[in-house]
Amino acid sequence: MQKILITGAAGQLGIELINALIPVYGAENILATDINPDAASKFSDTNFLSVNAMDADYLDKIVNEYKIDQVYHLAAILSANGEQNPLATWEVNMKSLLIVLELARKYKLKVFWPSSIAVFGRGTQRQNTPQNPGTIPNTVYGISKQAGEQWCNYYAEKFNVDVRSIRYPGLISYSSPPGGGTTDYAVDIFHKAVCNQNYECFLSEETRLPMMYMPDAVRATLELMQSDFKKIKTRTSYNISGISFTPAELFREIKKHLPEFQISYRPDFRQNIANTWPESIDDSIARIEWGWKPKYDLSKMTLNMLKNINKKRNRQGSSNLLISIL
Repeated sequence: MQKILITGAAGQLGIELINALIPVYGAENILATDINPDAASKFSDTNFLSVNAMDADYLDKIVNEYKIDQVYHLAAILSANGEQNPLATWEVNMKSLLIVLELARKYKLKVFWPSSIAVFGRGTQRQNTPQNPGTIPNTVYGISKQAGEQWCNYYAEKFNVDVRSIRYPGLISYSSPPGGGTTDYAVDIFHKAVCNQNYECFLSEETRLPMMYMPDAVRATLELMQSDFKKIKTRTSYNISGISFTPAELFREIKKHLPEFQISYRPDFRQNIANTWPESIDDSIARIEWGWKPKYDLSKMTLNMLKNINKKRNRQGSSNLLISIL
């Protein structure tokens, strides 16, 4: 059975990815790591270590000690937080990736590394953005992801490292709070709605961005990693598409279930970031090479989010506010 290491496991994607990996590989074969030692409480079902992803010697020791076969390298500083400290973002995002790629070369590991629509920027076709457009990202997060894609491709071609990657759109999940990304309004808005609070959006009402519901994102990740080696022709990162919508469209969908919910708009610095990102994504290459296809549309995702956030609040002792959707 494959032994799997996850860095940055306490983030939005890591927690849900581990929950999907456990039934496939067994909890005893998964090692979750995160720089925050307090994250241990989130991983009662599997092994956990507090690890700085930039500590090359310690990661090397872990790979040897736990006989690791696969690494899901999720540790990173995201777009909005990254703009507050650009040099630290570059250092964390690039150095940690290069450490993992070197370990993969040395020990013949299979690697998953997440990229992002943040690689796109000025001059990129914004509607139906193709797999390989010209890109001039305008955030240090996007710059680090663009450079990371090229390093992944280099290690694949030069050293035959089996590294695989997805350019995630904005990820929407009921399990984790917003994590500092430009698309995180699409998570926060649901929590405000369930708590019977109005929402002030940091993007304008007509800002269309590509998004994806977390179950689709996790499924895409596992399907890519489980695909035959010979099918994976793209070693930079794959475009994948889920749902594209504006804050106003999402608000109207939520309002179908919560008629009293209200929204206002006060764009901040994240609006400038969003203005350079795609409105929709062409993921035909992923569909052709490994059979990608999303399952959730806006309506299905919205209903599922509201129901699950409400259930979570009830388990925590909060009052039931969503009688109309149950």
